[in-house]
Amino acid sequence: MTNTSSRRSASLAKNTPQRANSRRSAAATRRKKRQPRNVEPICDQLAKLYPDARCSLTHRNAFELLVATVLSAQTTDERVNSVTGELFERYPDAQTLAGATIGDLQRILRPLGFFRAKADSLSRLSRSLVHDFGGDVPQTLEELVTLAGVGRKTANVVLGNAFNTPGITVDTHVGRLSRRWGWTKETNAEKAERDLMDILPKDQWTVLCHRIIAHGRAICHARGPQCGICPIASLCPSAKLESA
Repeated sequence: MTNTSSRRSASLAKNTPQRANSRRSAAATRRKKRQPRNVEPICDQLAKLYPDARCSLTHRNAFELLVATVLSAQTTDERVNSVTGELFERYPDAQTLAGATIGDLQRILRPLGFFRAKADSLSRLSRSLVHDFGGDVPQTLEELVTLAGVGRKTANVVLGNAFNTPGITVDTHVGRLSRRWGWTKETNAEKAERDLMDILPKDQWTVLCHRIIAHGRAICHARGPQCGICPIASLCPSAKLESA
Protein backbone atom coordinates (compact mmCIF):
# COMPACT_ATOMS: atom_id res chain seq x y z
CA MET A 1 0.00 0.00 0.00
CA THR A 2 2.85 2.34 0.83
CA ASN A 3 4.49 1.82 -2.57
CA THR A 4 1.18 2.38 -4.36
CA SER A 5 0.58 5.61 -2.45
CA SER A 6 4.10 6.81 -3.20
CA ARG A 7 3.72 6.12 -6.91
CA ARG A 8 0.35 7.91 -6.95
CA SER A 9 1.83 10.95 -5.15
CA ALA A 10 4.80 11.05 -7.51
CA SER A 11 2.49 10.86 -10.52
CA LEU A 12 0.33 13.69 -9.20
CA ALA A 13 3.36 15.85 -8.46
CA LYS A 14 4.71 15.21 -11.95
CA ASN A 15 1.45 16.18 -13.60
CA THR A 16 0.72 19.26 -11.46
CA PRO A 17 2.47 21.83 -13.73
CA GLN A 18 0.80 20.34 -16.80
CA ARG A 19 -2.59 20.40 -15.13
CA ALA A 20 -2.07 23.99 -13.99
CA ASN A 21 -1.14 25.01 -17.53
CA SER A 22 -4.14 23.16 -18.87
CA ARG A 23 -6.46 24.96 -16.44
CA ARG A 24 -5.00 28.34 -17.40
CA SER A 25 -5.39 27.51 -21.08
CA ALA A 26 -9.00 26.42 -20.53
CA ALA A 27 -9.75 29.61 -18.61
CA ALA A 28 -8.24 31.71 -21.40
CA THR A 29 -10.32 29.81 -23.96
CA ARG A 30 -13.50 30.39 -21.97
CA ARG A 31 -12.74 34.12 -21.77
CA LYS A 32 -12.09 34.26 -25.50
CA LYS A 33 -15.36 32.49 -26.21
CA ARG A 34 -17.23 34.90 -23.95
CA GLN A 35 -15.83 37.95 -25.72
CA PRO A 36 -18.67 39.64 -27.59
CA ARG A 37 -18.06 39.99 -31.32
CA ASN A 38 -18.72 43.71 -31.21
CA VAL A 39 -15.80 44.55 -28.90
CA GLU A 40 -13.16 45.18 -31.54
CA PRO A 41 -15.41 47.06 -34.02
CA ILE A 42 -16.83 49.27 -31.24
CA CYS A 43 -13.32 50.06 -30.00
CA ASP A 44 -12.32 50.97 -33.56
CA GLN A 45 -15.36 53.22 -33.97
CA LEU A 46 -14.72 54.94 -30.64
CA ALA A 47 -11.13 55.65 -31.71
CA LYS A 48 -12.40 57.34 -34.88
CA LEU A 49 -15.12 59.28 -33.08
CA TYR A 50 -13.06 60.46 -30.10
CA PRO A 51 -9.36 60.36 -31.09
CA ASP A 52 -8.44 63.07 -28.58
CA ALA A 53 -10.51 61.84 -25.63
CA ARG A 54 -8.78 62.46 -22.32
CA CYS A 55 -9.48 63.18 -18.66
CA SER A 56 -11.72 66.25 -18.40
CA LEU A 57 -10.65 67.13 -14.86
CA THR A 58 -8.27 70.09 -14.88
CA HIS A 59 -4.97 69.12 -13.27
CA ARG A 60 -1.22 69.67 -13.59
CA ASN A 61 0.12 66.75 -11.59
CA ALA A 62 -0.81 63.56 -9.75
CA PHE A 63 -1.75 65.38 -6.55
CA GLU A 64 -4.21 67.70 -8.31
CA LEU A 65 -5.70 64.80 -10.26
CA LEU A 66 -6.17 62.77 -7.08
CA VAL A 67 -7.91 65.64 -5.30
CA ALA A 68 -10.08 66.53 -8.30
CA THR A 69 -11.16 62.91 -8.78
CA VAL A 70 -12.14 62.57 -5.12
CA LEU A 71 -14.22 65.75 -5.49
CA SER A 72 -15.90 64.48 -8.67
CA ALA A 73 -18.02 61.92 -6.83
CA GLN A 74 -21.73 62.64 -7.38
CA THR A 75 -21.11 65.84 -9.32
CA THR A 76 -19.87 66.90 -12.76
CA ASP A 77 -16.29 67.42 -13.84
CA GLU A 78 -17.23 70.93 -14.94
CA ARG A 79 -18.39 71.84 -11.45
CA VAL A 80 -15.23 70.36 -9.93
CA ASN A 81 -13.12 72.42 -12.33
CA SER A 82 -14.96 75.52 -11.19
CA VAL A 83 -13.62 75.19 -7.64
CA THR A 84 -10.20 73.59 -8.06
CA GLY A 85 -8.63 76.76 -9.46
CA GLU A 86 -8.90 78.51 -6.10
CA LEU A 87 -8.33 75.29 -4.17
CA PHE A 88 -4.98 74.55 -5.85
CA GLU A 89 -3.88 78.17 -5.74
CA ARG A 90 -4.29 78.20 -1.96
CA TYR A 91 -3.23 74.60 -1.37
CA PRO A 92 -0.86 73.46 -4.16
CA ASP A 93 0.40 70.30 -2.44
CA ALA A 94 -0.37 67.76 0.27
CA GLN A 95 1.54 69.66 2.95
CA THR A 96 -0.38 72.92 2.53
CA LEU A 97 -3.71 71.11 2.16
CA ALA A 98 -3.05 69.18 5.36
CA GLY A 99 -2.78 72.52 7.17
CA ALA A 100 -6.04 73.94 5.80
CA THR A 101 -8.95 74.58 8.12
CA ILE A 102 -12.14 72.64 7.54
CA GLY A 103 -14.01 75.95 7.40
CA ASP A 104 -11.93 77.25 4.51
CA LEU A 105 -12.20 73.98 2.61
CA GLN A 106 -15.98 73.99 3.04
CA ARG A 107 -16.13 77.58 1.77
CA ILE A 108 -14.22 76.68 -1.40
CA LEU A 109 -16.12 73.43 -1.99
CA ARG A 110 -19.58 74.80 -1.23
CA PRO A 111 -20.69 74.76 -4.92
CA LEU A 112 -20.24 70.98 -4.91
CA GLY A 113 -22.67 68.44 -3.52
CA PHE A 114 -21.75 66.97 -0.13
CA PHE A 115 -19.16 69.71 0.33
CA ARG A 116 -18.83 69.10 4.08
CA ALA A 117 -18.03 65.42 3.64
CA LYS A 118 -15.65 66.23 0.79
CA ALA A 119 -13.84 68.84 2.86
CA ASP A 120 -13.36 66.25 5.57
CA SER A 121 -12.12 63.67 3.04
CA LEU A 122 -9.58 66.11 1.59
CA SER A 123 -8.32 66.97 5.06
CA ARG A 124 -7.85 63.31 6.00
CA LEU A 125 -6.45 62.38 2.58
CA SER A 126 -3.80 65.11 2.66
CA ARG A 127 -2.71 64.21 6.19
CA SER A 128 -2.35 60.57 5.13
CA LEU A 129 -0.27 61.61 2.12
CA VAL A 130 2.04 63.60 4.38
CA HIS A 131 2.30 61.10 7.23
CA ASP A 132 2.33 57.84 5.25
CA PHE A 133 3.83 58.76 1.87
CA GLY A 134 6.01 61.81 2.50
CA GLY A 135 3.58 64.07 0.68
CA ASP A 136 3.79 62.11 -2.58
CA VAL A 137 0.91 60.37 -4.33
CA PRO A 138 1.46 56.59 -4.15
CA GLN A 139 1.72 54.74 -7.43
CA THR A 140 -0.03 51.46 -6.63
CA LEU A 141 -3.71 50.68 -6.37
CA GLU A 142 -3.21 48.92 -3.04
CA GLU A 143 -1.71 52.07 -1.49
CA LEU A 144 -4.09 54.54 -3.13
CA VAL A 145 -7.22 52.86 -1.80
CA THR A 146 -5.96 53.32 1.77
CA LEU A 147 -6.49 57.08 1.39
CA ALA A 148 -9.70 58.78 2.55
CA GLY A 149 -12.30 59.05 -0.21
CA VAL A 150 -10.31 56.87 -2.63
CA GLY A 151 -11.83 53.69 -4.08
CA ARG A 152 -10.82 51.57 -7.06
CA LYS A 153 -12.42 53.97 -9.54
CA THR A 154 -10.46 56.98 -8.26
CA ALA A 155 -7.28 54.93 -7.97
CA ASN A 156 -7.55 53.74 -11.57
CA VAL A 157 -8.09 57.30 -12.81
CA VAL A 158 -4.92 58.43 -11.07
CA LEU A 159 -2.88 55.39 -12.12
CA GLY A 160 -3.94 55.62 -15.76
CA ASN A 161 -3.68 59.36 -16.25
CA ALA A 162 -0.85 60.36 -13.92
CA PHE A 163 1.38 57.28 -14.00
CA ASN A 164 0.48 55.56 -17.31
CA THR A 165 -0.52 52.40 -15.49
CA PRO A 166 -3.44 50.77 -17.37
CA GLY A 167 -6.69 50.78 -15.43
CA ILE A 168 -10.41 50.50 -16.14
CA THR A 169 -12.55 53.18 -14.55
CA VAL A 170 -16.15 52.00 -14.26
CA ASP A 171 -18.02 55.24 -13.73
CA THR A 172 -21.70 55.70 -14.52
CA HIS A 173 -21.04 56.06 -18.28
CA VAL A 174 -18.66 53.12 -18.63
CA GLY A 175 -20.97 50.89 -16.64
CA ARG A 176 -24.11 51.92 -18.55
CA LEU A 177 -22.63 51.61 -22.06
CA SER A 178 -20.84 48.36 -21.30
CA ARG A 179 -24.15 46.82 -20.25
CA ARG A 180 -25.94 48.18 -23.32
CA TRP A 181 -23.24 46.74 -25.58
CA GLY A 182 -23.43 43.35 -23.87
CA TRP A 183 -19.90 43.51 -22.45
CA THR A 184 -21.10 42.91 -18.91
CA LYS A 185 -24.32 42.31 -17.03
CA GLU A 186 -22.93 43.57 -13.74
CA THR A 187 -24.19 46.70 -12.01
CA ASN A 188 -21.51 46.38 -9.35
CA ALA A 189 -18.54 48.47 -10.53
CA GLU A 190 -15.84 46.09 -9.33
CA LYS A 191 -17.47 43.05 -10.94
CA ALA A 192 -18.00 44.99 -14.17
CA GLU A 193 -14.35 46.04 -14.06
CA ARG A 194 -13.27 42.39 -13.94
CA ASP A 195 -15.50 41.55 -16.92
CA LEU A 196 -14.04 44.41 -18.97
CA MET A 197 -10.48 43.44 -18.03
CA ASP A 198 -11.13 40.04 -19.64
CA ILE A 199 -12.26 41.41 -23.00
CA LEU A 200 -10.54 44.77 -23.56
CA PRO A 201 -6.90 45.18 -24.68
CA LYS A 202 -4.88 46.17 -21.62
CA ASP A 203 -2.81 48.81 -23.38
CA GLN A 204 -6.04 50.65 -24.25
CA TRP A 205 -7.85 50.45 -20.91
CA THR A 206 -7.32 54.09 -19.92
CA VAL A 207 -8.04 55.74 -23.27
CA LEU A 208 -11.00 53.43 -23.96
CA CYS A 209 -12.63 54.57 -20.73
CA HIS A 210 -12.23 58.19 -21.81
CA ARG A 211 -13.77 57.39 -25.20
CA ILE A 212 -16.69 55.50 -23.67
CA ILE A 213 -17.33 58.39 -21.28
CA ALA A 214 -17.23 60.84 -24.20
CA HIS A 215 -19.78 58.75 -26.11
CA GLY A 216 -22.01 58.47 -23.06
CA ARG A 217 -22.01 62.23 -22.63
CA ALA A 218 -22.51 63.01 -26.31
CA ILE A 219 -25.01 60.40 -27.52
CA CYS A 220 -25.68 57.36 -25.32
CA HIS A 221 -27.39 59.17 -22.45
CA ALA A 222 -28.87 57.45 -19.43
CA ARG A 223 -32.30 58.64 -20.48
CA GLY A 224 -33.22 58.92 -24.13
CA PRO A 225 -30.10 57.54 -25.87
CA GLN A 226 -29.90 58.96 -29.38
CA CYS A 227 -29.75 55.63 -31.20
CA GLY A 228 -31.02 57.19 -34.43
CA ILE A 229 -27.84 59.21 -34.90
CA CYS A 230 -25.42 56.87 -33.15
CA PRO A 231 -22.58 55.63 -35.40
CA ILE A 232 -22.30 52.53 -33.20
CA ALA A 233 -26.01 51.62 -33.30
CA SER A 234 -25.53 48.76 -35.76
CA LEU A 235 -23.14 47.12 -33.29
CA CYS A 236 -25.30 47.71 -30.22
CA PRO A 237 -27.75 45.02 -29.04
CA SER A 238 -29.71 47.60 -27.07
CA ALA A 239 -30.19 49.82 -30.12
CA LYS A 240 -31.60 46.87 -32.04
CA LEU A 241 -34.08 46.24 -29.22
CA GLU A 242 -35.12 49.90 -29.21
CA SER A 243 -35.85 49.84 -32.96
CA ALA A 244 -37.65 46.47 -32.94
